[in-house]
Amino acid sequence: MFKVIRLILGIFACSTAVIMIKASDEHPLLIASYRLFIAAIILTPIYLRELKKNNESFQIKMVTPSIIPGIFLGFHFISWVFGARMTFAANASLIVNLVPIVMPFLIFILAGERINRYEIIGTVLGLAGIIMMGMNDFHISRQSVNGDVICFISMLFFAFYLALARKNRKDQSVYLYIVPLYYIAGIFCFIISLFFINPIKIYSIKNIIYILGLGIIPTVFGHSILNKSMQTMRSQVVSIINLGQFIFAGIMAFFIFQEAPGLIFYISAFFVISGSIMVIKLSDK
Repeated sequence: MFKVIRLILGIFACSTAVIMIKASDEHPLLIASYRLFIAAIILTPIYLRELKKNNESFQIKMVTPSIIPGIFLGFHFISWVFGARMTFAANASLIVNLVPIVMPFLIFILAGERINRYEIIGTVLGLAGIIMMGMNDFHISRQSVNGDVICFISMLFFAFYLALARKNRKDQSVYLYIVPLYYIAGIFCFIISLFFINPIKIYSIKNIIYILGLGIIPTVFGHSILNKSMQTMRSQVVSIINLGQFIFAGIMAFFIFQEAPGLIFYISAFFVISGSIMVIKLSDK
């Protein structure tokens, strides 16, 4: 039960990202790189402590498992920004939440893990809620198709990033994996951002606060817990429960932005929660 509670808290932390990104007016690519650097810097003392505890000294080869997932995370952040801007919000939200569809294939290829029947039922319930939520405002047009494709690719990057956390699990601290990962993803995003904006400028206090918040809450806590959960829980359980991000985001948006959710929100939330409860209760049986 502790693992489940920890995962739910991590998903809640991740769901705060959209609130802070929406409230900030800084360039999204700079936000992506800075939040990753902040998370990496904050966690570096813990990384060094774990090295000392394991009687190890830093070696370049220790970073190797974090390189590919770090690049995938960077690609996800970047492609999500561009894809979401090229299509409708409902399209982007629906597509990025399709991870439970591709996760069983990825995790079988990368880690040999098979989805069980309870996870299949939970996946169907969870995705039914997400699809109802997205199809309520989903649009198909020639103008949005490129953005839809980019959002789909972004979803694949995110799914690969999570699946690799499962594949790279070892009997060691998760910090030895995620801290180099955050540095790599941050450097990658920062380099890409240089092609679009000059980072040498004056930053407003408001944006600095939001970037710090993004680095601490959804990254240090949210993504770190997601990676830990992928190492200690079944991958499909994590991906299904992660669908609940929109529930937390919707509740926060109501209190912060006075954006009252419609009836479809509650119906979708019911299906997602039902699917999550099913995999939590039955997936290991």
